[in-house]
Amino acid sequence: MRVIIQRVSEACVQINGEVYGKIDQGLLVLLGITEGDGQEDIDWLVGKIIKMRIFSDTAGKMNLSLTDVAGELLIVSQFTLHANTKKGNRPSFIRSAHPDLAIPLYEQFLKTAELELGKPCASGKFGADMQVTLINDGPVTISMDSHARE
Repeated sequence: MRVIIQRVSEACVQINGEVYGKIDQGLLVLLGITEGDGQEDIDWLVGKIIKMRIFSDTAGKMNLSLTDVAGELLIVSQFTLHANTKKGNRPSFIRSAHPDLAIPLYEQFLKTAELELGKPCASGKFGADMQVTLINDGPVTISMDSHARE
């Protein structure tokens, strides 16, 4: 699994002009799922995301976690995170998991995040044409891959 995490002061997902998911201060998580991903990947990523100290303390240092600031999560599926751009100019998405595997893992990621955070998370809709708007706070943007574990 790959994620792009963006610290936001607000973020929103719209589908067909209707607000589907919205948060104020927190993290927007773009989630890409590939073949071979499973619960171990979910547990590792969710644990890191929730506990990552990327919010500023009173001294202006990135020292606080999502739970420390009572922040919210907006989780959006994004198969393009596994794009292969090695050949030609048209990306290949063959490494992205097929929906029959990806949808249950996406739903499990949401459930695990809600349990770990202790409150509901906002989300996008898997496979939908979504418009995502955000105000990246900082800006702070971090990428993680559960297979690299860096």
